[in-house]
Amino acid sequence: MSAQNWLDRAALDRHSVDRRQWMDFREAVLPDGQRIIDAYNSSGLTFTVLPDRGLDVWTAHYNGRPLTWMSQGAPQFPDLSLPWLQQFHGGLVVTCGLTHAGKSETDPDTGQFRDLHGQYSRLRAVEVAVDRSDPDALTLSGAVIEAQMFGAQLRLDRRYTMRLGEPAIHITDRVTNRGDLPTPLMVLYHINMGYPLIAEGARFDTPYAAVYPRDEEARKGYDTWAEYEGPTARYPEQVFFHHLKQADGQTCALIGQDDFGLLFEWDPSQMPYLTQWKNTREGIYVSGVEPGNCIPEGQAGARASGRLQTIEPGESRLFELTLRVLPDADSVRAARERIAALRENGEPVPGVDLSDFSV
Repeated sequence: MSAQNWLDRAALDRHSVDRRQWMDFREAVLPDGQRIIDAYNSSGLTFTVLPDRGLDVWTAHYNGRPLTWMSQGAPQFPDLSLPWLQQFHGGLVVTCGLTHAGKSETDPDTGQFRDLHGQYSRLRAVEVAVDRSDPDALTLSGAVIEAQMFGAQLRLDRRYTMRLGEPAIHITDRVTNRGDLPTPLMVLYHINMGYPLIAEGARFDTPYAAVYPRDEEARKGYDTWAEYEGPTARYPEQVFFHHLKQADGQTCALIGQDDFGLLFEWDPSQMPYLTQWKNTREGIYVSGVEPGNCIPEGQAGARASGRLQTIEPGESRLFELTLRVLPDADSVRAARERIAALRENGEPVPGVDLSDFSV
């Protein structure tokens, strides 16, 4: 039987009465008490979800090949008394927000301190459950609450969907304001790739209308923002903001090698911004692709620039994102052609103004 048809569901049903043989979410507890959920799919894609770290994705592999970088001692037990960077475990998906994404800051009006990228990734999920009712797909769901007395009252309901034989992660998030006041809403998906997906010769492809360097350090690398070099000792990070093009309510981006890559697909009406983080530093060789409804400029910066979004009492916002493994040269080539066509024929995402970042 060929590798292409052994996952035929009729054949699977004739050979086994338990679908967990082919695909499952498997729950366990680490020695330090953290919950983990291992996602297994016969497509070759495996990944681990951390309910106690915002129900985010930690490790991820395709046929044993790692997709993400991992810090020493990861995953760290959630501790809001420690700085965000000390708690950063790498991981394929680290959600930033829900009311602040970007540098640490002290609110000029209230005096409130907001740590780098907000609280979300150190909050614990509740109502975690697996739905196995669909014969061709599995769903992992849970909720994360960001709330405080007399403050924000936000709830994020997350759903991961795996489809049999498909090397992709489908993420659906719904954020609801359960309070009685408009609340700042900053949601950014800090997707972190590492070696060997990112290595010398890797490339980042986007259907850009324009690309903006964040600062002087990024301006030094502006001409080579799409290209990745090998590990460099003491490499200073570079960050670029992409104003993308879209068609039929969708956009996408691709990072990786000529024969292996990771494709990101989303609706830019939900997330009009894309941030690229280049950090090819020796030993901590990790780079990020970060779609969001914001750029990581912080709540105060977003308010000053006019880019800050708010969510009204009772309102819900939907955020949908797909991460798709491209396992060979043909799939990478097809994705790059799709992006090139979008760059040529697509329309710039409306409402995006990054002109305060000069080239």
